[in-house]
Amino acid sequence: MARIRIAILGAGRIAQHMADTLVKMAADSRYTDLVEPYAVAARDAGRAADFATKYGFPVSYGSYEELVSDPNVDLVYIATPHNLHAEQAILCMKAGKGVLVEKAFGANAAQSRDMLDISNETGMLCTEAIWTRYMPSRGMIDDIIASGIIGDVQAIDANLCYPTTAKARITDPALAGGALLDVGVYPINFIDMIMHNAPIARIESSMRTYETGVDAHNSMTFYYENGVMATAQSSILCHSDRMGSVWGTKGYMVCQNINNVEAIDVYDGNHTIIAHYDVPAQLTGYEYEVASAAKALLEGHTECAEMPHADTMRIMELMDSLRRDWNLTYPFER
Repeated sequence: MARIRIAILGAGRIAQHMADTLVKMAADSRYTDLVEPYAVAARDAGRAADFATKYGFPVSYGSYEELVSDPNVDLVYIATPHNLHAEQAILCMKAGKGVLVEKAFGANAAQSRDMLDISNETGMLCTEAIWTRYMPSRGMIDDIIASGIIGDVQAIDANLCYPTTAKARITDPALAGGALLDVGVYPINFIDMIMHNAPIARIESSMRTYETGVDAHNSMTFYYENGVMATAQSSILCHSDRMGSVWGTKGYMVCQNINNVEAIDVYDGNHTIIAHYDVPAQLTGYEYEVASAAKALLEGHTECAEMPHADTMRIMELMDSLRRDWNLTYPFER
């Protein structure tokens, strides 16, 4: 099997997490024949060179154009602010590179649609790097529900909140900041994965703004046509328990930390734990999305089965509708 040579576009915090992941994958017998950490690009050549030296990448570039001109690059992980994803993903795909685009996939549905159109035109892989979609915990949750142990699902509740207002990319509207795109994607995806594309009848939501104009805290309720009611909250102002719960007619399940599920507890109707599931040990958690993208690229696919284009667009359109309800627009949308 040919190894996929992976480059990282951007050199910030999340890029460092991915670099650490790639190094660990290259040293792991499960992945060493699949992925090869190859290059990094940043707008500052010195910063890129320091990054490459730190993680042992053989190549670094001081511009994104240089990166996509390198014929050895197969897959580019895009680790920049939300507002830049579309422009950079399109640049990569037009140069013949597959892309793994960090969440949120785009700043809005229009940008996301542009990326997927280019993926279809070029035949290049384009997939969203929302790691929870690729993790083993997803299948574990599905299996527990399918077993019938909690009965028929009637309601879902999920939240993810961190105080992150000190970060410019979080509070700057020009960078598509705010709670929804940064942390709100996780409770929404948690619910969406459980509901398996079930149609939503209506949505009710509310939002508190930050002083810069981005959404700081939001609450959402999704009423599904099949009767299930799901609630989600996200915030950049406070800490939360990060739990995801699924409530059924016989009992309920609680997932510890929807951002990276650590364990799952199942309770009966008397609130007694009747089953406990530990999630398999992981390198960093990012390895699952990388492996999926690398395999999809080798097989000539334009999308990953865990996060197909249709799912990405459904989530982006849902978030657009929420922002419209909140009268929230970014400067580049006006």
